[in-house]
Amino acid sequence: MIVVAELYVEYIVQPGKQALLFLLVGFILTFLFIRLSVRMIRAQVSWWPGNISTGDVHVHHVVFGAVLMFVAGLLAFAPAGWQSPWWEMLGALFGVGAALVLDEFALILHLEDVYWSEQGRKSVDAVVLAAAVIGLLMLGALPFGVESVGTAATAGRAAFLVTIAIGGVLSAVALLKGRLWLGVLGLLFPLLALIGTLRLARPNSPWARWCYRPESRKSARAVARARRHELRWRRLKHRIFDAVAGRPTSVLPVRRDQPALPPADRDPPTRASAPAPDPR
Repeated sequence: MIVVAELYVEYIVQPGKQALLFLLVGFILTFLFIRLSVRMIRAQVSWWPGNISTGDVHVHHVVFGAVLMFVAGLLAFAPAGWQSPWWEMLGALFGVGAALVLDEFALILHLEDVYWSEQGRKSVDAVVLAAAVIGLLMLGALPFGVESVGTAATAGRAAFLVTIAIGGVLSAVALLKGRLWLGVLGLLFPLLALIGTLRLARPNSPWARWCYRPESRKSARAVARARRHELRWRRLKHRIFDAVAGRPTSVLPVRRDQPALPPADRDPPTRASAPAPDPR
């Protein structure tokens, strides 16, 4: 125990990462708890507390998350929030709020309740990606390939701005190509953003719609690669996510202004035996 305590002080407390650790722990525990809660409600467990409503209005937990994030962010700018233990408490509070918000990321993105639909899996993607970014920050990674906080002062302002600009452009292109993981993690490791920039765009990405003609060779290659990705990884990822977050029970129709994915790039719709009440 003494060795563990010494390692904690050396690698967490002294570098000033304790608040970030509290944020990560609060984020992960809150996500796991809220997913357990909605699945208990979905299963209609009688002794589990139900949804929160105000009259006829169902209050989604993204509302509570937004309030907690605002309170934590506001108090973090107050002088008292700069000191321990308030800094760590605000980090944990922000992590709780962020988990509640990102757990309904798909709802915010689509502006409709897609929590238990196929599109609702985007919320799990957002949570996993956010946890990965927080974990990398815990390990000491900094945005745009900056090696240390003092790099901006020693390398010169012009070189620093150029580095940020190049990293930002590469990450933006990777995101436009539908390479979400490479684009976001590329903010911390520019090499990943470069890989995402050089790879083919996903079939339904903005880049593919803008730059790939429907009958072009690149479009055909993008579809073929998406099918191979589906067979190798996507279904396995969905099984893991479903085990943690619950399996979707419906699929929303594709909007007319968005091209449909190739048949092999979508999981078959899940048949719902009966309409279940909104579990949130």
